[in-house]
Amino acid sequence: MNKSVRYGDYSPSNNQTTSITTNSLLKCPSCGNENIITDSDSGEMICVECGRVISDKMQEIRPEWRTFSTAEPELRTRIGIPESLARHDMGLSTVIGRTNKDASGNKLDPAMRITMNRLATWDMRSQLHTPKDRSLRQAFFQLDILKDKLGLSDGMVEKAAYIYRKAQSMKLTRGRTISGVLAAAVYIACRELGASRTLDDIATVCNVKRKEVAKDFRILHTRLDLKIPQQDPIKCIVRVANKVRLSEKTKRKAAEIMSTVMKEEVSAGKDPMGLAASVLYLSGIKTGETITQSNIAEAAGVTEVTIRNRAKELTKKIELK
Repeated sequence: MNKSVRYGDYSPSNNQTTSITTNSLLKCPSCGNENIITDSDSGEMICVECGRVISDKMQEIRPEWRTFSTAEPELRTRIGIPESLARHDMGLSTVIGRTNKDASGNKLDPAMRITMNRLATWDMRSQLHTPKDRSLRQAFFQLDILKDKLGLSDGMVEKAAYIYRKAQSMKLTRGRTISGVLAAAVYIACRELGASRTLDDIATVCNVKRKEVAKDFRILHTRLDLKIPQQDPIKCIVRVANKVRLSEKTKRKAAEIMSTVMKEEVSAGKDPMGLAASVLYLSGIKTGETITQSNIAEAAGVTEVTIRNRAKELTKKIELK
């Protein structure tokens, strides 16, 4: 039953009338009341008796349509998958299933089944009839695998797909491997969105040489005229510290030292991972926590010589308290 109710404690706006739906299939864990309402605007399920928000992640089930749609509200329905740049057809193509039943659940006769199988085959072929479509399908199939291995967000995936499409439109993928260009696009997307992913991490997951990824990265950076921000060294500190399992006290001390380093502009031109490893080594000395250079170097992916040189340089240029 749909109705409109004004409520004050759990509404986004106290003077806003919100459409809610009564749900009697749930029970409030606090008071045991079964009178639960669902706010379709905020996606919250709320107890009427005590006002507790039981869930704030309700699945969207309302119809979806365009503003220029002329259909009646009750005839508008949600259909298809959402549009995405990470699909070779952007999610706009048709899909003919290979089921042996019609919409009513009745089995198809042999002649119709053969016809539907041929239609499904030609439908699939029509979507991949150009080399560009086949290249995009292969690239975005690899991108979907990278999303799980690297723990990328949907925004990073969409950004990487956009960069790859732009590179392909400017014919920068010719003479280069799909894996190399895609790895460079993922690295650029991570840098732009502030994720701490190094070239070594992405090259290892993509099974591509680091030299190839770095070369493709420089080409995309130059030819596409991208403004890529510098990697945040403080995020690198957290990443390396978690690998070595350092204490929170050492992490905070390292963050203070890194803030001083960035303020004095000593970090200009330095590798963020090497700089973070050196700052962690110095903070461990200050806090009295035992940290070996070999462990930090292995966690940061740098050499012990880099840590020693950076630590000596930081000790000379800044005053460590």
